[in-house]
Amino acid sequence: MHYINLKTFLIVTMLWTGMMSIWAQHKVEGHLGADVVSNYIWRGKNMGHVSLQPELSVKWKGLSLSAWGSVGLTNYKDDAREIDLTLSYKTNGLSFGVIDYWDDSSDSRYFYYKKDGTGHSFEGFVSYDFGPVSASWQTYFAGNDYQENNGKRAYSSYFELSAPFRLVTCDWDARVGLVPWKSGIYEVSGFSITNLSLRATKAIRISNSFELPLFGQLIANPASQHFYFVFGLTLKAL
Repeated sequence: MHYINLKTFLIVTMLWTGMMSIWAQHKVEGHLGADVVSNYIWRGKNMGHVSLQPELSVKWKGLSLSAWGSVGLTNYKDDAREIDLTLSYKTNGLSFGVIDYWDDSSDSRYFYYKKDGTGHSFEGFVSYDFGPVSASWQTYFAGNDYQENNGKRAYSSYFELSAPFRLVTCDWDARVGLVPWKSGIYEVSGFSITNLSLRATKAIRISNSFELPLFGQLIANPASQHFYFVFGLTLKAL
């Protein structure tokens, strides 16, 4: 019995030593931050009021695992709580991965995955950064994404072009997003442009190890005829 325990200990020690050696050769990077936004707008869709949105991620070489969340601050009872887990890989300008979206609007149980009410939706994505412009495509392939008329999977999809640039001491980002076909998630009956946005960000340095980026964003959704002006700030450690 003691021999088995010692053998197990030696195996675990060897594996841990090997992992530490690999990590030492290829630096593991971590990120922790949070946004506070005046309105939670996602791909042109209004998702909530003033919200706190924390993020935690770990990166190793081109592989990344991140957790992102959102919780309402001023309308806690009505705004859905959300947790998104993302596993992705990036090589040169190409990125691809899978996102697990969860919110408690359908069911408050996190570990519930059945079709009759799960709060989870799973999305695959691929994107490519061409330099001045990047393009991305996202499609839901599992979870809570069904057509109301026949109950079949809707495969809700979203395509977006983004163009970052620098102007008058601010970092800017212009985006155009569209939904190619009918989707309950995006609340459209067919091909629709749902997101026209322009965002400006300016970082205010507080100390050598801390800065406070502030941003303002104009967002138009031609499909729903809605227009938003969002202000936010980002808390992060350098």
